[in-house]
Amino acid sequence: MRADARKNRDHLLAVAGTALTEEGVDVSLRDIARRADVGLATLLRHFPTREALLDALLRTSFDELTAKALEFETSNSPEVALVSWLRDCVAWTTEYRGVTVLMAAAIEDTDSALHASCVTLRAAGARLLTRAQAVGLARSDIDGADLFALVAMLAWLGDQPSLAPRADRLTELVASAILTSTGSSRAKGERPPQSRG
Repeated sequence: MRADARKNRDHLLAVAGTALTEEGVDVSLRDIARRADVGLATLLRHFPTREALLDALLRTSFDELTAKALEFETSNSPEVALVSWLRDCVAWTTEYRGVTVLMAAAIEDTDSALHASCVTLRAAGARLLTRAQAVGLARSDIDGADLFALVAMLAWLGDQPSLAPRADRLTELVASAILTSTGSSRAKGERPPQSRG
């Protein structure tokens, strides 16, 4: 890709990210093009569909969360790694209103442009969960699909204005419910700083 085309694409992604943060995933492509000060045809040349735009925008974040899972896995105890990843996932999903609906649909739709990224993200969380379960620090009756669903549920709470003030407390409550009593007390004692994004 030529440098000017890359610059235009990056500009469109930056504008789209701001639009999704402010208006949610249902913001119109026409509005994104207007905000970027380009014609709709220019936007569609780079991203022919809404899903292609969302995939380009969200894939970087999915990749970062997947990389964080590996980082947490290698630098923290199993329960702290799991809880830290859960917190970061929930915090990220609340940045873009409505993204959890897309993620829940994409994980089941193999034709979705977002499918592979969602599956990879779910697998990263499942690996952290399995690691904590292997040493008896997490409940054995949940799996990676359950964990992914819990992230979606907690993020949905953050999208609801009347419930958003409870989201952090409920995230901690769910994290405690995932861990066994031993893991829960250790995670509280080793709690790393929360991510801001």
